[in-house]
Amino acid sequence: MAEYSLNNATTTDLATSETSKWSADSYTVAGQALDVSMGKGEIEVTFPYATKYLGYYKRYGQLKKAIDTLAIYVVGKGYNCDTRTKVLLDHLQGMGNDSSHEIFFNCFVMSLIVGDSFAEIIRSKKGLLLNLKPISPERMKVILQNGIIKRYEVLSLNGEFIKIPKENILHICNDRIGDEQHGTSVIEACTWVIDALEEARRDYRIVLHRNVVPLRIIEVDTTNTTELSTLKAQYKTAIQNGEVLIVPKGTVSITYDKIVIQDPIAWIQSLENYFYLAVGIPRVIASPDGLSEGSSKVGYLVFEPIYTYRQILLESDLWNQVGLRIKFNRPASLSDNISSNEEKNTSQTGFQPKDMAVTGGRE
Repeated sequence: MAEYSLNNATTTDLATSETSKWSADSYTVAGQALDVSMGKGEIEVTFPYATKYLGYYKRYGQLKKAIDTLAIYVVGKGYNCDTRTKVLLDHLQGMGNDSSHEIFFNCFVMSLIVGDSFAEIIRSKKGLLLNLKPISPERMKVILQNGIIKRYEVLSLNGEFIKIPKENILHICNDRIGDEQHGTSVIEACTWVIDALEEARRDYRIVLHRNVVPLRIIEVDTTNTTELSTLKAQYKTAIQNGEVLIVPKGTVSITYDKIVIQDPIAWIQSLENYFYLAVGIPRVIASPDGLSEGSSKVGYLVFEPIYTYRQILLESDLWNQVGLRIKFNRPASLSDNISSNEEKNTSQTGFQPKDMAVTGGRE
């Protein structure tokens, strides 16, 4: 016979388990080597995750808006260039009805989504720039030898790859590091948080629906199938119409499972904050709601060197690869607006020296 004594109590051994979530060192980040290949022969670099990342961009509106917003800050204010360059840019048509602004926006957005973007450089026999035609990365191959791009290949409609000289492709890499042979997608760092956001919203939607009509267990004092069918129909009608079902005393007993709603807003907002940081824009740029004027200004000020650096990189790519010397216009700056002196910071005027000194409670 078992002895019911507290002296026989014991504990589990979860803390020392290698797979235990309670272990202090249970969370680790796996090391990652850059997927670079060196050899005497040719190396092919393809983009197998392009369609996956494009799916995230197309289906998740918040991600699309964040990426598009960064692109708008980079290219949205237009550009300055000399007259000859402007004539060339005004004649670019992309797929036939694109402007140079749309082409630059397209290439920059695609580089953020996939990590790399491509556009075919079409020139006349005399070398005059005629067009820039964007090509989707999932149809591209980058051929390298000894770590240097040798040529590109693009998949044609008949399933064959067409070789294109490297000087005929505008290739923009996003955040390439080390000696890796491709750029980095901003979506790669966002997939977990996007999935978590969608799960939180969908779970909360289910919770709200379940609390409108909670799970009910009904005990009926009858086995008559006709009576059961009648009760089911009446109950369904009552639920749909928001009415009260009245039954004879003692014939029905109802128990229900009511879900306790936990406010998910704080969790969702924390995920959104991380999400915007991963994309590269502060939360204030996408949604200033709930932020003070001071926080909004500081957030915008921090964002200025980010989009400015992106503009410089794109300007360099266009000059080095296409021979286009342009300068993208910078969005309005707040650096001159934010000042620590009282003349410019009107919300902090009239301070007395003792208001700003540490006196330890003494005048």
